[in-house]
Amino acid sequence: MSLVDVNLPPPSAMRGGWAALAAVLAARGWGKNVYAEPDQWLYHDGGGNWASLRFVERDKILLVGNDHEYSETYFREAAEYFQEEETDLLKGAPDWWGSKLDPSPFGEWIGFVYGWDGCKWQRAKYDAEDGFKSVGLLESCSLTDLEHLKGYAADAPGLEGIPPSDEALRALVSADAQITPEMLQRVIPGWDVEAGVAAARKFLEMPV
Repeated sequence: MSLVDVNLPPPSAMRGGWAALAAVLAARGWGKNVYAEPDQWLYHDGGGNWASLRFVERDKILLVGNDHEYSETYFREAAEYFQEEETDLLKGAPDWWGSKLDPSPFGEWIGFVYGWDGCKWQRAKYDAEDGFKSVGLLESCSLTDLEHLKGYAADAPGLEGIPPSDEALRALVSADAQITPEMLQRVIPGWDVEAGVAAARKFLEMPV
């Protein structure tokens, strides 16, 4: 069975916003929800829903995750646990999709598995809602708007109740993880700028 093309931005387009969000959260002391490791980028919305970009090899990248309310796919152990028919998220996929499928550190189940081959995203063919849209990754990575990022930054004490400007937020995202202390200071004055910059720079460790 052939795979289905998925209309998502390439990993390179996700990095700037993902790193910007990690910087803001790390600066305010919430760095355990969104961060980069040497072989993966992680996102957790704080409510049990998560996504992870996992680097297998050059131009072989997985996007996996789950929404605990809206993922209606039941993969592997989830099918047995919920007594539902299994959705084979790897049907028709190349063997490398089967690597790096541990749902930890954020979840017990996987609701979606998408593969990037250097040119396009694909998934297995199924009709069930897999939960990707409701996880909100694209919104969180500022690929649809800046509101999610602005909401996390708005509590910074140095802003005195006035949200950061869209210009400052766009600069943070456009830096593509090469965020400077000055850029971050304009967005979250009063929080730990050094921690935020360090968190963003970790997204540069894997080429995309």
